[in-house]
Amino acid sequence: MRMGEALSELKLYRRRFIPNETIYLKDDEILYHDDEVLITKWFVFRPKEEFDHGISCYYFKKGFKISKFLNEKNELVYYYCDIIETEYNKKDNAYIFHDLLADVIVFKSGFVKVLDLAELADCLESGIISEKNVNDALRRLDALLQIIYTNGFNELTRLLEIGE
Repeated sequence: MRMGEALSELKLYRRRFIPNETIYLKDDEILYHDDEVLITKWFVFRPKEEFDHGISCYYFKKGFKISKFLNEKNELVYYYCDIIETEYNKKDNAYIFHDLLADVIVFKSGFVKVLDLAELADCLESGIISEKNVNDALRRLDALLQIIYTNGFNELTRLLEIGE
């Protein structure tokens, strides 16, 4: 935990490019926080048949968030990985997590699916996202895929066990 901060006072926001919105994650429960990671427990905004809650680990320096999506029986549905840019606003004691569009799903079977790369390109073409953000997103996506493909994903997901 950062010195002088109470976890209950820390605010979390998700910033999206499409749609253009910033959402205050007021209901996310912070389980752990240090200079490297933030772990939260949450329920989906709109419940779905296959899952309704989960646990996320934000890796600040790596630039991604790994989420464990769980069903009502607390069983793993899949891991969802967001490529992010983390901004900390000291004045407001708030993190803003910018969703850089590229995502990866890792299924229980080990199958890996990369999502939203065309959306990333469309946003670049239309000027919604900067070239720097796209470069960062692609480099972070590549780093995440290298971890997954070299059997290092379990190391990233082990921190998600903290909330169970």
